[in-house]
Amino acid sequence: MPDKKLALICEDPANLFDMAKTEDRRLLETLQAAGWDAEKKDWKDSDTDWTSYELVILKSPYDYHNRLDEFRVWLHKLATAGVQLLNPVETVLWNADKHYLKEIADAGFDIIPSLFLEKETPTDLASLFERLGTDKIIVKPCVSGGSKNTFTLVRGETALDKHPLQQLLPKEAFIAQPFMKEIQEGEWSMLFFGGVYSHTIVKKPKAGDFRVQPQYGATIHSATPATAVIEKATALVRRFAGGALYTRVDGVLVDGQLALMELELIEPLLYTAFEEQSFERYVKALDKVRK
Repeated sequence: MPDKKLALICEDPANLFDMAKTEDRRLLETLQAAGWDAEKKDWKDSDTDWTSYELVILKSPYDYHNRLDEFRVWLHKLATAGVQLLNPVETVLWNADKHYLKEIADAGFDIIPSLFLEKETPTDLASLFERLGTDKIIVKPCVSGGSKNTFTLVRGETALDKHPLQQLLPKEAFIAQPFMKEIQEGEWSMLFFGGVYSHTIVKKPKAGDFRVQPQYGATIHSATPATAVIEKATALVRRFAGGALYTRVDGVLVDGQLALMELELIEPLLYTAFEEQSFERYVKALDKVRK
């Protein structure tokens, strides 16, 4: 095996926004400048000999949730072959399904109140408002990305029994959460490399929307959370993302306290454009977590 040979798993769909493309390109260049024989690869490439790489890093496998069974087979193939994946295979498998939020909540961390609508289990959508104590609910698949099949339910809507969600529940599990008014003030994303805090950005949805992804018109700016918020996020990362190269902690601030929305450990945008030192921190973390 050639020393320091690395595969950076990337996907370049035609509609990938410029920030993500630039981040992938600059990260690849940074790794090469640091002495790695790094190249972009597609995890679905059946002709690749993955054992020829010292490391395989997940960067932007944006399609994994649409091919989850195939993705899991690939992960197990790497593990069986002894190829180090970052983030670690067991971490990725755990993080691929939002049921992991149950474990985080059970450990005493604050999350957005959540109800899991299990596959093939009859669900009275109208009852969710009382159960969550809210008039507006966000429902999304437990395995998802990019706001796919994400719905907003509002108390008093007619024909909830004919809602498109009713056609999807027999096929997959969903998570229901109250719409948090705090999202209008922004979703906070705190980035960690090798378990060490790096930087924070805040994403604010455009007027009349709740989605905070840049492709939906959200605005992004750098921010500095309170020390207590960073400490809480750090404790969360240390508990659930040990050995991770990168971690993104997404949440909102409720009365100044972090309420977790998601712990991103598979393909998060790292928002390196907002912190120039993030590339150096990434490489330093890589040296720390590689076997």
